[in-house]
Amino acid sequence: MSSSVLSMMLIVSIFLGALGLGALLWGLKNGLFDDPNKFLEGTKFDSEEDLKDAVMSEQKKKALMKKKREKNYMPPD
Repeated sequence: MSSSVLSMMLIVSIFLGALGLGALLWGLKNGLFDDPNKFLEGTKFDSEEDLKDAVMSEQKKKALMKKKREKNYMPPD
């Protein structure tokens, strides 16, 4: 392939990538990916036991994060 064809392909691919990134950022800014009813609809089909388990797991997660912060935990390099 000639260098002009490769450069044209590179320019087009960069343009399309930038266009896709712009569309993604625009969608995030305008809230197109937000679903305010996601958790409300999810709880309609969960039993009370499942909801209690979810609360307990969140509490355990928060406790572990607090414990790590108190110890100034640093992950190994």
